[in-house]
Amino acid sequence: MKPGNKPDPFTAKAHKEGYLARSVYKLEEIDRRIRLTRPGLRVLDLGAAPGSWTQYLANKVGARGHVVALDLNPLRFAAPKHVHAQEIDILACPVSDIARLGPFDAVVSDMAPHTSGVRDSDVFRSVELVERAIVIADASLKKGGTFVAKIFQGEGFDATRAMLRTRYETVRVLKPEASRKESIEIYLVGLSRREDPPPLDPAAAPPAPAGAPG
Repeated sequence: MKPGNKPDPFTAKAHKEGYLARSVYKLEEIDRRIRLTRPGLRVLDLGAAPGSWTQYLANKVGARGHVVALDLNPLRFAAPKHVHAQEIDILACPVSDIARLGPFDAVVSDMAPHTSGVRDSDVFRSVELVERAIVIADASLKKGGTFVAKIFQGEGFDATRAMLRTRYETVRVLKPEASRKESIEIYLVGLSRREDPPPLDPAAAPPAPAGAPG
């Protein structure tokens, strides 16, 4: 910490309350505002590591519920029996393999790219991850279910929100208090999944910016 900088209150709170990362308070606020969780739900947690969202979800759904936590990296806590954690590449794994772990009442994604500092490139990669989460939710989320995903603001945001509007009765945009003020991250929320969402149109995705992987 640089001299004169105040300690981050959310980081301090996470340490005090036994959570692995401050990001748990983003989910807590989202839950409070949209009533995402309740005992007995089945939830898919994409980009779960190190595991603060999984910790929160496991506590909220309880032993009668079930949380499936997927990430390239392992969780950093001893997960209870009603959590199934799996180390996979979510972009490369067949969607059908993930769908077989459902169906789910909610799909949440805190996935984010390794930032390069080039905003257009980072936004493009973020949109790619959200689109993947949408496809997974199309295949595994129950009718009436809820979708939450982090996305970086920039080119492609409006098109991604439009995709959600064809799939969910209500779409909201939330910026939790625990998100750093300087961050371009924001959360897209889809409430009440429609029965037969249209296929995702690859042409709707924004073109890759110069320097982004094709």
